[in-house]
Amino acid sequence: MSKAFTRESDGEDDDELQSAPSLPAGAPNYITPAGYAHLRAEFEQLLRVERPKTVEIVSWAASNGDRSENGDYIYGKRRLREIDRRLRFLTKRLEAAQVVDPLQQKGNGQIFFGATVVLRDEEDALQTYRIVGVDETDFARGWISWVSPIARALLKAREGDTVKFQSPAGIRQVEIESVEYRVE
Repeated sequence: MSKAFTRESDGEDDDELQSAPSLPAGAPNYITPAGYAHLRAEFEQLLRVERPKTVEIVSWAASNGDRSENGDYIYGKRRLREIDRRLRFLTKRLEAAQVVDPLQQKGNGQIFFGATVVLRDEEDALQTYRIVGVDETDFARGWISWVSPIARALLKAREGDTVKFQSPAGIRQVEIESVEYRVE
């Protein structure tokens, strides 16, 4: 089939949704205040700085004539589509977000969203995790999504409890050493 009859943008939104962390059907998009501020800042940066700069480059490149071999024009249009796709994604995430301040939790040692939890595993090693929203996960920092298997197993447990969960290596058991709510 000729390239003239294909659409370059087919599946654009599908690509973004597949790469984005998913939420269970009907589940709220819980997020910490810092996570919400980060998403909002990215949205504003793209909308107020990146997009206008890219539009300016595309306009300049288009005024140069032949667009079929104009790298600035072709790259600029592609970048503009990426920015618009990310803006649509961020708009949906921000609209669905339910901001939960971890400092407002009154769990008395019980684990809820935003908790920082120290766990002892079967090998007697300590691991620290913070339960955050799906848009905030950063495993290198120990920030896990509240929909992850370990976080789901930990929710509503208390200090001193032993919890089992399914991991890629099989069923694991951990003991909850401490629970605290702090801002990071």
